[in-house]
Amino acid sequence: MSNTDILVIGAGAAGLMAARTLAKSGQKVTVLEARDRCGGRIHTLTHELFFKNAELGAEFVHGDLPVTLNLLNEAGIPYYPAGGEMWQYKNGGFVKEDELITGWDMLLEKLGKLKKDITIESFLQKEFSDDRYRQLKDSVRNFVSGYDTADPAKASTFALRKEWQSEDNNAQHRIKGGYGVMIKYLEEEIKNARGEIWLNCAVKEIHWQRGKVTALTEDGTAYDGSKILIALPLGVLQADKNEKGAISFIPAIHKQEKALQAMGFGAIIKILLEFDKSFWVDKPGKEPTGTSLKNMAFLFSEEEIPTWWTQEPQHSSVLTGWLGGMAAAAKTDITNEEILQQSLQSLSNIFKLDPDELKDKLVSYNIANWTNEPFTRGSYAYDTITAPALRKLLNKPVNKTLYFAGEYLYEGPAMGTVEAALTSGLDAAKRMPDG
Repeated sequence: MSNTDILVIGAGAAGLMAARTLAKSGQKVTVLEARDRCGGRIHTLTHELFFKNAELGAEFVHGDLPVTLNLLNEAGIPYYPAGGEMWQYKNGGFVKEDELITGWDMLLEKLGKLKKDITIESFLQKEFSDDRYRQLKDSVRNFVSGYDTADPAKASTFALRKEWQSEDNNAQHRIKGGYGVMIKYLEEEIKNARGEIWLNCAVKEIHWQRGKVTALTEDGTAYDGSKILIALPLGVLQADKNEKGAISFIPAIHKQEKALQAMGFGAIIKILLEFDKSFWVDKPGKEPTGTSLKNMAFLFSEEEIPTWWTQEPQHSSVLTGWLGGMAAAAKTDITNEEILQQSLQSLSNIFKLDPDELKDKLVSYNIANWTNEPFTRGSYAYDTITAPALRKLLNKPVNKTLYFAGEYLYEGPAMGTVEAALTSGLDAAKRMPDG
């Protein structure tokens, strides 16, 4: 049995940021992490031969985000612009994307006039019912599902409006060495402040009363503290109590558990393919368009694995595939081999190369089916209509003893990002010493 002031369950960005802040303020902090590594949905691969510093999880800094960039600057971790051209493959050719969705300005104008929140699907049906808007509606649904990994029938229009009005596509960054470098810095900060981080400690039960908590792990080890911060992915907190990775509260916290179940959490599959060379740089010149994809950053299509990106402006032979939302949820239980075949077939259809030829060019692959991962169970949160009220409840401590943190509790425009997780962890840490 181990005693501490504050237990932190989960060593993702939110948990580590909170633990670091609390430990540096003089609190005795113990972090319990179910995996054999820190980082959660941040997972930078550091193999010597393949995928050097490639990201299986979070990859981009989506804008000039203050908490993330301040932390990187404090740590002396360099970052650089993630630029390049956006392309779409449709009707058998490559088209440069100057406006991602035709009719987007009209969509934003109608969104701006909306007075009462509804789901984005209801909004599309109400405002764009005419058949001439079919392509616009399909594009919006695909964007909500692909980028926000959300179910359009549940996603809040107000939240999407806030996100879309705040986007700055010209301020995208990548971190030199990957997000894992930032995670390592937070780990070292915690340990230097005499905090503890225990890996392979999957918490199964949390027994609590005011001013006292005990976390029991799957192997029966007990960790005691006066307060506890639950910094787990929303998907884990929504899991059935009999599923691996799920946590039971004893006594139950009915209001909070009901609120957690009512929040939106997406699905995602991310695919890393490393080829012997960047075949997409040369191949498009043979297409009827005669267009070079030398500076391509993103490529959108209607294939089974629809979205791909490169490491532009860094030269690399790695292609990253992305499938989000309901389409990813439908593939939760299929094998990585099946996902690989679907990926190669999608690229085959786009680049007019035989799948076997592509497979021969493949030197390594890595697939993260995050929705099938027991200690994650999805991608990141999206707002339902009731989410703002639910966040208010979950951001309040339970009897000054139980606290929650995570990207799903973030109030700002950068939802579903590392910024959201870091901000939530920081805010939770500020609340904890005094409750």
